[in-house]
Amino acid sequence: MRTKSILTLTAALMATTAMAADKSVTIASWGGSYQEAQSKALFEPAAANTGIEVKQETYGGMSDVRLQVQTGQVTLDIVASGSGSAARAAAEGLLEKLDYGVIDVSTFYPSLYSDYCVGGDVFSTVYAWNTNTYGEDGPQSWADFWDVEKFPGSRAYRGSVAGALEPALMADGVAPEDVYDVLDSEEGIERAIDKIRELKPNISVFWSSGAQHAQLMKDGEVDMATGWNGRFDNARADGGKVAYSFNQALLDYDCFGIPKGAPNKDTAMEFLAEISKAEYQDDLPKYITYGPTNKAAYDTGEITAEVAAGLPSSPDNAAMQLPISLDWYAEWETIAAEMYQEMLTE
Repeated sequence: MRTKSILTLTAALMATTAMAADKSVTIASWGGSYQEAQSKALFEPAAANTGIEVKQETYGGMSDVRLQVQTGQVTLDIVASGSGSAARAAAEGLLEKLDYGVIDVSTFYPSLYSDYCVGGDVFSTVYAWNTNTYGEDGPQSWADFWDVEKFPGSRAYRGSVAGALEPALMADGVAPEDVYDVLDSEEGIERAIDKIRELKPNISVFWSSGAQHAQLMKDGEVDMATGWNGRFDNARADGGKVAYSFNQALLDYDCFGIPKGAPNKDTAMEFLAEISKAEYQDDLPKYITYGPTNKAAYDTGEITAEVAAGLPSSPDNAAMQLPISLDWYAEWETIAAEMYQEMLTE
């Protein structure tokens, strides 16, 4: 009887493996150390545990998805995306709606997933300062970043509108919880841009990439800069005299979406469900200084208190930040970008 049970169980396991072996997904991300971290923490372990074959590619972003969808030649099943890009792609009809009956987001931060994209990692737009200039006690708010009397020196600020307007309104006295209400009109957008105009004489560089703002701080070319926490961590690790604060930072995330018409849509949904689990996300900080989107990843014991203290999505750090509003970006970014570029060229 025991032998029969073992044979039955073995046959069932072989059948399950055979079914999984027939499943595959093609995932596109941005390459480099970022995709390497995703692969080690998420893709490879999930493939091993599910039996789903994973093919990885690098791609140029949602423009590639748009081309595939418009031509009806969709080869990608899952794509990594910035949250704002995903929101715009969803508005264009380029992404499949995700099934949250399959993907469990019950322990996710509520602002870190949408109908069309589920969060894969968290980063923050912060203000950083040169510790040679100000010591460890640098600015602790956006109002401080704008205060050129209390903190004299040169600034670097983002040269595109994403993540540029919210700090300006907070510096102008708008409470974080009211920022997107104020930005919900051209008058509110203009108010934010006027605040940046006020600081513009002290902005030496309007940066255009993460590598650029990290290098500016590492080389000491500016005294303060806005930018992404992970880039500043890298600059500091490379010897830069850089510190930053999560207070009033913008909590943002990268996410995974499924292109409209993906050839393996159902398997992609299953795979997203797998890599969204805490037991995968708690490995991300081993490879890159971004936080998990699943809060439960902080409870598994894999992320130490010391590591958590430097991650944007740790409960203490997340509580200090303003979550990015994808609804606002989907509705207003095009208009706001035109207004912002006008200010830059004045």
